Amino acid sequence: MHSLLIHWKGLKLLPSAWLLILQLLILCLSPLTNKTLNTHALSWCLSALALLLIATIIRRSPIYTLVGLVFVSTALILSLTIVAGFGTPLLQVIANVVEAAAYIYAASGLLMYMFADKYLTRDELFAAATVFTLFAWAFAFLYSACQTLYPSSFTALADGELGRSWLELLFLSFSVQSGTGLSDIVPIAPAARVLVSLQMFVGVMYLTLVVSRLITLQYIKHAPRDHQA
Repeated sequence: MHSLLIHWKGLKLLPSAWLLILQLLILCLSPLTNKTLNTHALSWCLSALALLLIATIIRRSPIYTLVGLVFVSTALILSLTIVAGFGTPLLQVIANVVEAAAYIYAASGLLMYMFADKYLTRDELFAAATVFTLFAWAFAFLYSACQTLYPSSFTALADGELGRSWLELLFLSFSVQSGTGLSDIVPIAPAARVLVSLQMFVGVMYLTLVVSRLITLQYIKHAPRDHQA
């Protein structure tokens, strides 16, 4: 029990861990949060909480805090305006782009924090996982903005509808970034192809830089002991 309390106190000091847990919760609830007004409101509350956690991460990261907080506050105001029923296609595009900027900014701050450390810690592991999800969400927002501007950005649905749901765009984002190639959604419009290409690049660089960095830090952490042995 004492050990659990220690781990719980340590977890409370890791905003990246809470953000990761929240994003995974949002992902699991995505099929259920757009059916009624109440579930849509729940979805907005969870997304707003994610933005607040992003603001916490930005304040603790070695980046220019004011810029990131402007992104987060603007995203909150725009998303609230859209949920209240005052949204227009242009406002939706702006909101998606600003939200994507907030997520990318937070991911950049976490990357700077990770590369500043000399040893592998529990926070490093949470930060690495959170960076992956932050980029996945950011590109999903960009895909949504692209689809609003160009309705035929992606392959059409079976029933003839052009627009893809948020969950489908998020699924596309995870598929592209992870390199699994499991998505059945194909970009058609030039802008969509550019975004997918950029995310492919981000996914490859994540594996090349972040994962290799974690392996290096793990080696450094245990190298002194091995040397002494």
